[in-house]
Amino acid sequence: MSDISDAAVPAVDRPHDSRASRTSARRTARFGGGLRGPEGIMGWLFVSPLVLILGLFLVIPIAMALWVSLTNWNGSANPFGGGQGAEFVGIKNYSDLFFKDGLTRANFMQSISNTFWYVIAVVPLQTVISLALALLVNAKFLKARSFFRTAFYFPSVTSSIAISTVFLFLFGGGVINGFLKLIGVTGPNWFNDDRGLVHLLFNAVGVDNPSWGKAEIFGRSLWDWLSGPSVAMSVIIILVVWTTSGTFMLMFIASLQDLPVEVDEAAALDGTTNRQRLRYVTIPMIKPTIFLVLTLGLIGTWQVFDQIYVMGGGNPNGTTLSPAYLSYKQSFANFKYGSGAAMAFVVFAIIIVLTSVQRWVLTDKDDRKPLFGRRRKGASA
Repeated sequence: MSDISDAAVPAVDRPHDSRASRTSARRTARFGGGLRGPEGIMGWLFVSPLVLILGLFLVIPIAMALWVSLTNWNGSANPFGGGQGAEFVGIKNYSDLFFKDGLTRANFMQSISNTFWYVIAVVPLQTVISLALALLVNAKFLKARSFFRTAFYFPSVTSSIAISTVFLFLFGGGVINGFLKLIGVTGPNWFNDDRGLVHLLFNAVGVDNPSWGKAEIFGRSLWDWLSGPSVAMSVIIILVVWTTSGTFMLMFIASLQDLPVEVDEAAALDGTTNRQRLRYVTIPMIKPTIFLVLTLGLIGTWQVFDQIYVMGGGNPNGTTLSPAYLSYKQSFANFKYGSGAAMAFVVFAIIIVLTSVQRWVLTDKDDRKPLFGRRRKGASA
């Protein structure tokens, strides 16, 4: 048996050939695969309306906005004419956001800081709450599941402007404070207090603007970067979590109902508890849905606009500013469309980077590829 040559061994049994065949198949699928001839022509005919619509209303406007971000367009001239009020300035709008002292950089960095805390609070909360609601509604012991699904989902289909107005009445009009007084608690002035929650916590233990917090990052002190969400931003966080959890709950319900029952029953026969089944069986199997919910939540939080617009427009003292609202204000109120477009593309870049990092973290260690750059030579495919 030891004298049998390699030629007599089937190709499928050779690991090197198997890997080579898989690589070849992957390249074929990537470059040489697909429909050709009449089938390919018919396929392009069927998708051409969608490609045309996406190109006309998505790709072209994005390219136009990118060009505007490289000019000083003030809205009074043709942005592509290059005349007075639409001169090409290159990356000046971008560099001013990070390196030029002034109100524009101060406001933009404050909006980034606000949104950073907003994302940190909203994304985990809405993911955990929506998963918990999905597990509850999907449980067999719960009666009237259709009613609870509708009740939990209802805030998601209600107008965000209407809900924001109601929250403004509850917190800004003193209704919540009136209830707190009944139980002996003096409520804060929700939409006038510009102090961050982290600052309030530090002040409670006697720490106020320490020396290490005076170091500046992009013109903003470290103490201000770490201030945390203001009381008003905390109200917006509560509102957004309440209105978005229902939508993500439906995604988790669909994922849970698609799980094979046999796996769960086998885990139960092995003597696992409900918590162990959730941790070791359910959550790993719905990881793609978790990634989808986290990604949509991340994108949505960095693009928050309507709640900010209704509930103070950045007040108090800019602590509820978001990049999307600031971009709108810079463009349509200050008529600095180039600077406003640059803000939008900076946020776009932030979303791309954070989504890539998030995907890399959620990928199994064996399947991870380098976050930046190519896989080293000799690494397993």
